[in-house]
Amino acid sequence: MTKIDTEFIELQQLLKKENIVGSGGEAKIMIKEGLIKVNGEIETRRGRKLYPNDVIEIEGRKIIIE
Repeated sequence: MTKIDTEFIELQQLLKKENIVGSGGEAKIMIKEGLIKVNGEIETRRGRKLYPNDVIEIEGRKIIIE
C-alpha cells in the first residue's frame, strides 16, 4: 500500500517514491519496456495518473494506491 496526499500521483513519481528506480530515466526505460501493469494492463505512459485503489504490478510486486 502506498498512501498519497494528493488527488493522484504519476506513474514515474510512484516508481521513484517506492525506490524501485533511482531516476526518471530508469523509470522511463522500465515503463517503455512494458514491465509495469496498472489495473492488470501493461502501461507505457510514464505520466499515467494513478488514483486511490489503482493496483500497480512490477516484477511480481503489487502496490495499491491509498
